[in-house]
Amino acid sequence: MTSGLRRFRTRPEPVAVPQAGERCEMCAEPISTEHGHVTNIETRALMCACRGCYLLFTARGAGGSKFRAVPERHVYAESLPGGAPLWDSAGIPVRMAFFFANSDLEKTVAFYPSPAGATESLLALDSWTELVADNAWLSDLVPDVEALLIIKQDQRFEGFLVPISCCYELVGLVRMHWRGFDGGTEAWAKIDGFFAALRARSTAAGSADA
Repeated sequence: MTSGLRRFRTRPEPVAVPQAGERCEMCAEPISTEHGHVTNIETRALMCACRGCYLLFTARGAGGSKFRAVPERHVYAESLPGGAPLWDSAGIPVRMAFFFANSDLEKTVAFYPSPAGATESLLALDSWTELVADNAWLSDLVPDVEALLIIKQDQRFEGFLVPISCCYELVGLVRMHWRGFDGGTEAWAKIDGFFAALRARSTAAGSADA
């Protein structure tokens, strides 16, 4: 049993999603409820940002590469080619997981939400390169700040290219509402609502706007 659990480890979330605040955490200017985020690449912390500070860090290398604006695009594929081999290689034991390029480690990493937080899969993602090759809309996934979020629907895998903050919103939702072994009715109602809202705001993969 112990050796089987070594495939995964739970650690504090690489990104701590802040509550909506009234001021920019970089310059202290007032901000609205709808605002952008900037991530600290070294600490994986997200900061609420006014539009000016957000735009300051959209250029690659700005801020000495320590800070990076989290993109705002959302792209959706109803069926993700290559999803099953990636799932098997990562050994994900639940229905949801997200994948992003960690620039410090120089590799793609996989996490899944759990009642304890974001749990990392330690298995090699052997089919990641093939999945990206089969899904051209993932070829420009921005390291550290964008992720591929996947939910398994029976034998079909839905894929979402999302801001990394979106993934940790899901992690927080699971931590707050999950009960018992299977999560419970309330938790899955929240999860289903989360993904329904995500589909509604996303552009279809392969469209001109994606």
